[in-house]
Amino acid sequence: MAWRTNLACLIKVGGRRRWFPVPEYSSLPPVQNNISSRRKSTAPEKLVASAANGKDPGNALDRLFSLEQQASILHVLNTASGKELEAFRLLRGRKSVNIVEHRKKFGPFQSLESLIGVPLIQYKTAVEVCNSILCPENRRRKKSQEKWLLRKFIKPGVEKERLKAVNSVVSIVFGTRRIAWAHLDRKPTVLDWQQAECWKLTNKTYPTSFYLEERCYLISSVISKMPKADLYILEKSGLSIQNTSLLPILLHFLIIEAMLYALLNKTFAEDGGHRVLSINRNAVGKHFDLMIGDTRTSGRELVKQLLSESVLKERPRVFFPRDLVVQYRQKIMRSSHRVEELYDSLLQAVAFYELVFGRGSELKC
Repeated sequence: MAWRTNLACLIKVGGRRRWFPVPEYSSLPPVQNNISSRRKSTAPEKLVASAANGKDPGNALDRLFSLEQQASILHVLNTASGKELEAFRLLRGRKSVNIVEHRKKFGPFQSLESLIGVPLIQYKTAVEVCNSILCPENRRRKKSQEKWLLRKFIKPGVEKERLKAVNSVVSIVFGTRRIAWAHLDRKPTVLDWQQAECWKLTNKTYPTSFYLEERCYLISSVISKMPKADLYILEKSGLSIQNTSLLPILLHFLIIEAMLYALLNKTFAEDGGHRVLSINRNAVGKHFDLMIGDTRTSGRELVKQLLSESVLKERPRVFFPRDLVVQYRQKIMRSSHRVEELYDSLLQAVAFYELVFGRGSELKC
């Protein structure tokens, strides 16, 4: 006779619990004899009950949405790129990649239920994803996200209403030899774009007073050439103070930034309000996908593309004066290794407007 161990054979003897073998076909009541098996069968029973109640688990997800809603969701799932899918919070990271790969392997999604077949996406996640596609984010969350982005990238903090009222900015980028600036209105149209040779870092030792007086004089002369604008945007260096070999360059950048901030505010400030803000260099690089790891690459090709689009497209990303497009392009082609500050000043101004207004919405704000 076959023997097995069952919960029913746990008997208290002499104050201790002992196990005793019980025959498989025991005469114990069936309720006790099947305790463990009944617990395991709970989920299947629920599944059958759901089907019996007319809720087919195979179409449960589709039943939550109308036909029009299903069509809208499927359109996004079948046409959006991986980067566009990442705009939805629940699809960031590997999930958006898995959706694109699933699409390539099995073809377009035919139903919402098929979304559950994508790795890392279960029923609950699929419901939330569908809802987020129909209603991306409520207005309050969107506003708080915008404020967070502006606080993160633009310093010091400025009221959103004031930023929205800006009609023109001068974006300023400086390096070890030059200062470049780009004056753009909110369209955005390039109103002025140039650079000036100012100094050259050497290994010589200078008295502190001489160094500061010389830099102050040079910066003042450059500021006198800059146009008047609502705000002046400085580039915040991405250099780390932990890299001791770059400490002299970092110190130079900090001194120049402080002088520019003070002299620009003194020259252009009105009603006691500051007009000088700063944007982190790497934040602009991430905005234009110019980062490789922690290193920002050259914006030369992107600037050339913006110049070409200004001529070829009816609504380009940036408008350049037609009579100056050729001149700007020749300057870039001739001095590709000497005008990095020039590229960066333009890209910084464009990034500022797109962060504040959103790309392509400058005239609606």
